[in-house]
Amino acid sequence: MFQSTFMNTSSQSLDTLKDIRQMMERSSRFISLSGWSGVAAGCCALVGAWFAHRVISGNSGTGEAYRQQLESTTPENVSLRDFMGSQLFYIALFTFIAALILAFVFTYIRSKKNNTGIWSSTAQRLMINVSIPMIVGGLYLWKLVQAGAFGLISPGCLIFYGLALVNAGKYTLKEVRYLGYLQIVVGLVNLSFIGYGLYFWAFGFGVLHIFYGILMWWKYEKDQERKE
Repeated sequence: MFQSTFMNTSSQSLDTLKDIRQMMERSSRFISLSGWSGVAAGCCALVGAWFAHRVISGNSGTGEAYRQQLESTTPENVSLRDFMGSQLFYIALFTFIAALILAFVFTYIRSKKNNTGIWSSTAQRLMINVSIPMIVGGLYLWKLVQAGAFGLISPGCLIFYGLALVNAGKYTLKEVRYLGYLQIVVGLVNLSFIGYGLYFWAFGFGVLHIFYGILMWWKYEKDQERKE
């Protein structure tokens, strides 16, 4: 009887400690990021890359001429939109908007399930830490555009995005930081293959996001969805 009482007390204590740990985690980290957000963003990136590849191949045969343009120095009076063409410009714009909307929707749904505010103080700190590398990177990339170094835009996007994720890892799931490391590595490798940025974009923003999203769903959301 004493042993049974002791075991019950220990079990209750463990449950209490678990609840306290979850409360502390919720207060210090934004845990409402949905794995489906990563999957959706990755799918948008792959669809956008597919459409872009069709445009590039259609405009320059095999796309070799386009890669040679990227590897060369483009005159400063050529704008990014003129260089990309209106089709690629709008593909990039719509891909970004679609990925952003879907990521927000899935994160909002999960925040409701977890009864956590989507714009809590932790979420605000997360956004600030994400925004700093993104804004700095955006300004730097804009200068590259003005200099006509369009071939460096793709690796630059991957590297600064990876830095933003690493910075955000302090305020959300730890796996986000590892995703950031991978994005940085992909961007650095892309620096040695200027002119193939579309493929690196597809892998970094597409494949890696889908892999990350599935991993997050399997680890944090699968059991919760089964209970529902």
